[in-house]
Amino acid sequence: MANATIDQANGLRKMSNPPHPVKVIAVASGKGGVGKTNVTVNLGVALASQGKQVLLLDADLGLANIDVMLGLHPQYNLMHVLDGSKSLSDIIVEGPSGLKVIPAASGVQKMAELSPAEHAGMIQAFSEMEQHIDVLLIDSAAGISDSVTSFTRAAQEIIIVVCDEPASITDAYALIKLLNREHNVARFHIIANMSHNIQEGRELFNKISLVCDRFLDVTLDFMGIVPFDNDLRQAVKKQRAVVEYFPRSKSATAFMHLAKKIDYWPVPKQPRGHMEFFIERLIQASLETT
Repeated sequence: MANATIDQANGLRKMSNPPHPVKVIAVASGKGGVGKTNVTVNLGVALASQGKQVLLLDADLGLANIDVMLGLHPQYNLMHVLDGSKSLSDIIVEGPSGLKVIPAASGVQKMAELSPAEHAGMIQAFSEMEQHIDVLLIDSAAGISDSVTSFTRAAQEIIIVVCDEPASITDAYALIKLLNREHNVARFHIIANMSHNIQEGRELFNKISLVCDRFLDVTLDFMGIVPFDNDLRQAVKKQRAVVEYFPRSKSATAFMHLAKKIDYWPVPKQPRGHMEFFIERLIQASLETT
């Protein structure tokens, strides 16, 4: 089944023009409740407001909530693409600053449960997408499920969101350990969420880095912090991105700074940097977990 899927992707590449390189970034956390989705949404809006064409994929296939956080009301989702009733362009909804959102296919618990036809259909849908995309942001589910490992392994860069709680630190380390030891992922970016200051965020990063340096062969990059901010809480209640709703707030300023860091990450030039190759890698990773 894997070979048939790869052959399908190869055929699509031969039929199309050379694809546009895309930065594919997965955002994960290990533990739920640390603000991962809020971070992903605001990074997406910040990047879009800085002139990037950003596509946000809600990859929490069981508990989709990006549309809720942004007050969007999508009629269709990824499941309609998989069953062939809609194209990818049909289901994409637009958020603040031109951010594009792919609503999750609720009810599909594992990518490995998709049929060979759905695998090929997903590759084709992304390969034929006409919209120019600079960044694909993936909001993965919490935890270390097969779905999470599949999406993170398929991405080029992985951002881990942590907060200063023992369970958050432990679960973030567990995710990093799993991806490193079982899937040879060696580079991670760390964002300290809900920090009171940069020193607190740095200390949190050092706690994780100390354990990783001792037991794992990984490189950790401290991206920075998102400060604890009442404006951010108010934006969440209003179903708005704080970057748009309170653009001069402490947290909005932090998100803009983090987005600029992402902008400096190199654009992939190898085949792995193209959209259909991401989908191909995602499917391959999913098949390996069965």
